[in-house]
Amino acid sequence: MNPLLEGKVAVVTGGSSGIGRAAALAFAREGAHVAIGARRQTEGEETERMVREAGGQAVFVQTDVSHTEQVQRLIQAAVERWGRLDCAFNNAGIEGDSFVSTADYSEATWDKIIAINLTGVFLSMKYELQQMLKHGSGTIVNMSSIAGLTGGGIGSPYFATKHGVIGLTKGAAIEYAKSGIRVNAVCPAVINTEMAQRGFGEMWDAVVNMHPVGRVGKPEEVADAVVWLCSDRAAFITGHALPVDGGWLAQ
Repeated sequence: MNPLLEGKVAVVTGGSSGIGRAAALAFAREGAHVAIGARRQTEGEETERMVREAGGQAVFVQTDVSHTEQVQRLIQAAVERWGRLDCAFNNAGIEGDSFVSTADYSEATWDKIIAINLTGVFLSMKYELQQMLKHGSGTIVNMSSIAGLTGGGIGSPYFATKHGVIGLTKGAAIEYAKSGIRVNAVCPAVINTEMAQRGFGEMWDAVVNMHPVGRVGKPEEVADAVVWLCSDRAAFITGHALPVDGGWLAQ
């Protein structure tokens, strides 16, 4: 079977671990060259090494997506090395203060979670779109969450950022639909990552049981959805927020 993204160039933010690392590996497996951005240098370089050892091409650029110049540097690294940008997965995000009520939520933490989870997606899209418009095609997938489609008690600012990502996704999808650029979002339930384990801690068993399939998701399962959305097999899909949730939202 031919790779889904043979010869394409992809950017992945938050690529140092978890879903971002799985996505970088999945893009490479399907034939794409991958520029990996993340704040943690050692772990990001490890993702780059893993891609190369799997036979792919990759470059790591230390990137805090809340800073314009760092986002520009990441995207420029992809373009300078491989000549274009075809796919992007804007995955970088933080959980903020879990289970802290709105009245008690720190303004400093609010500023931080907005800067990374929402402004970071906006900045990434802004400069990705500029490159994609030059050759009249491209696909972008943004990381939202089932928290972008519902409410809950794990910190309303987190929910606000994930709802905001879906708004950005739908708005940009309409703006650029006639320009050959598709924009979608993925909305995972709980995925077995460091961030999820840190956030849910002693509640882990209860969280597992909240998924109708009886388990949490794997990073690779989200990565496969992202790669599919970026491929021509999803050519008629744009402006969509795709749950990857083990049946959570069907309850």
